[in-house]
Amino acid sequence: MQFILTNPNLQNRSSFQETMLPESENRENLSSPSFIKSLSLGQNWKSKSMFVRSAGEAFVHRVVLSVLWNNSWQCWLQQDKNGLFMVEEDWDEFVDDNLLDTDDILLFTHQDTIYFQVRIFKKDGSEITSVPLEGEPETQPFHQETTPAFASANGGTSSRARKGYAHVENPKRYLLNPRNPYFEKTLTKTNTVLYVNTWVIEEYDLEFSPPNTHMHFLLPDGETLDGYTKDYGGSHSFLGWAAVCERCNLRTGDTVVCELELSGRVVVAVRVHLLDE
Repeated sequence: MQFILTNPNLQNRSSFQETMLPESENRENLSSPSFIKSLSLGQNWKSKSMFVRSAGEAFVHRVVLSVLWNNSWQCWLQQDKNGLFMVEEDWDEFVDDNLLDTDDILLFTHQDTIYFQVRIFKKDGSEITSVPLEGEPETQPFHQETTPAFASANGGTSSRARKGYAHVENPKRYLLNPRNPYFEKTLTKTNTVLYVNTWVIEEYDLEFSPPNTHMHFLLPDGETLDGYTKDYGGSHSFLGWAAVCERCNLRTGDTVVCELELSGRVVVAVRVHLLDE
């Protein structure tokens, strides 16, 4: 499939040097289709003109953008005479949550159908590898916990989620049942629904009840909150996450481990684990 994610009002920066990225990330070394986006002088990332064009039909309704720390954003598309444009509010949310600067460089890699991984590089070539927080340094020493979405699933080091930088050391130690599916969730500015990571669904062959089916969030203090299943164009998620964040006093940049409780292969509850101090 051929695809382009671009902005028609931005100049074609053919003079941009890919050597600004780490050598291992140059386009010829990437196994999946990818492209780089950066801004011209005087431009900013918030633009209604950000749009997607595709030779196929996969991008008719939406695209899903994910980052290295396992957060994802669903961007709905609108059609006009020039092509398929991202809904302005959806793209702006991605820009705001990731604190994109005008000098940042974005590396988009097409992973599967509507899914893109987005890697964020500063102008000096350093990569943002954990959730960016206002008032914190742009980069921090860290060892990324890898997942089947990007590599093999083993270990990593991290600071406490309350301090940001959201990669958990040995997340399985938090699980009530070590055989249960799980994933890490780092909070962004918008936390109305909890999306289940695609790699978790595929790895454990998970199934979900029909939309608006009742489910539960199981909190660390033993409290149970109500939630409901949602399916946004194939992205499985749970409504009620905002109440969980409020009840647990979670803030932007905090990370929790979400353990999925199953009935057969159907997800019926999400057990939320706070990280140790």
